[in-house]
Amino acid sequence: MKPRLYTKYIEEVVPALTQKRGYTNVHQVPRIEKIVVNMGVSASLEKGALEDAVKEMQMITGRKAVVNIARKSIANFKLRKGQSVGCKVTLRREVMYEFFDRLVSAALPRIRDFRGVGSKQFDGRGTYSLGVPDQTIFPEIELDKIKRQQGMDITIVTSAPTNEEAYDLLKMMGMPFSK
Repeated sequence: MKPRLYTKYIEEVVPALTQKRGYTNVHQVPRIEKIVVNMGVSASLEKGALEDAVKEMQMITGRKAVVNIARKSIANFKLRKGQSVGCKVTLRREVMYEFFDRLVSAALPRIRDFRGVGSKQFDGRGTYSLGVPDQTIFPEIELDKIKRQQGMDITIVTSAPTNEEAYDLLKMMGMPFSK
């Protein structure tokens, strides 16, 4: 069974974008290609911080996280080559649509004093980046088992060539942009 947001994309978003933008081919309509969830962990924290971050990321996304390793040493950041600096998960296809649905409908409204996400975090090529200050906004996380608050970066990569087309796509998919 296809995710709810994917059927919404096929049945509502594609015809609306085709009519609004005047696309002649269905393959010109922008789509979400992947979602990358990144969680940086400070190297100066205790040893269990990275394992906790990987476990929480796995609970949030449903996929095993890949540990990021520093490529070179930077003395000002007290960083050594080969040291673990965070973890990330790349989501595609059905899992991506399910995560986006949970992010938009359940997680983002749980942020305190939430008035929508900013519309200026596009990179110029249709990719949208969003910073989440706390992992406890996701319903999968049990508050009793949290040892430290950890933020994460969520990057939504679309096939849209411009920011305006990506904005229209994400707006129609349900992303709550501020005015």
